[in-house]
Amino acid sequence: MANNQINIKNRRATFDYEIVETFTAGIVLTGTEIKSIRQGKAGLTDTFCFINNGEVWVKNMYIAEYFYGSYNNHAERRERKLLLKKKEIERLAKNNSVSGFSIVPLKLFINERGLAKLVIAIAKGKKMYDKRQSIKEREDKIMMSRIMKR
Repeated sequence: MANNQINIKNRRATFDYEIVETFTAGIVLTGTEIKSIRQGKAGLTDTFCFINNGEVWVKNMYIAEYFYGSYNNHAERRERKLLLKKKEIERLAKNNSVSGFSIVPLKLFINERGLAKLVIAIAKGKKMYDKRQSIKEREDKIMMSRIMKR
């Protein structure tokens, strides 16, 4: 099925943050937003999550306007509500209140039932030397794969 091929990742998140725990959340979307996501016209760069009145929201998530949307079209970067269980929200709120931790979206996909889902994570920000270590590990991995091909 073509719907399952939509898999939009936030590549910057794994570089800037150390992932502690992940959750899969549903998203409250309008009709034109889901149609645009199914066309693959969405992005997670500079996106973050926050908790307001016991609800989790994603901010700055880009979903392009639907070409055939006319006056019913949506705003590209509006705040969207995430659907999680109460215990998951409590766990997110507890870890988000600790200094250095934040809630970061990792991946947007469409599941087998055709629903848009967002994988979010409790993440701890990396220091500059941690980022350099990540770059070194990635370069070493590339070099090893090149050597093994010979």
